[in-house]
Amino acid sequence: MPQTQKHDPDVLQAALIGLQHTLAALEERMAELRSRLGGQPAARKTAAATESGARKRTMSAAARKRIALAQKRRWAAFHAGKTKPAASKPPKRVLSAEGRARIIAATKKRWAAFRKAQQTPKAAAKPAAKKAAKSVAKKAPEAAAPVTAAASAPAAE
Repeated sequence: MPQTQKHDPDVLQAALIGLQHTLAALEERMAELRSRLGGQPAARKTAAATESGARKRTMSAAARKRIALAQKRRWAAFHAGKTKPAASKPPKRVLSAEGRARIIAATKKRWAAFRKAQQTPKAAAKPAAKKAAKSVAKKAPEAAAPVTAAASAPAAE
């Protein structure tokens, strides 16, 4: 039988019905051949199971209750073993008022130092110093020239 690309439930249902008809026809032929051989016709498996007395086993209410109680005892013992380590945890620590006050004071001190550092930034002070040096050099070029001449004079001698 060729396989279909699409697994449509309707197509599969139709294929199942067709196979069941084929199986029924084969079982009829097998029964006919057995009867010719002199044997008894083969009964279906489902019919044989119900005729032989194989029934679903039932349990009494008392037995179900005993089993349920035993299972509850097993689970209680299992969970009792797990809860013991959790009960031995140390108590949660509490911060004293004095310790809390020390932490608050230290935090305020750190923030004060941080804000003070933000008010006087060092990066802004450096360019201002360079600008002042340039303006002094522009205003007094003759003052800068004798320094260089004095520095070069000993080298010439």
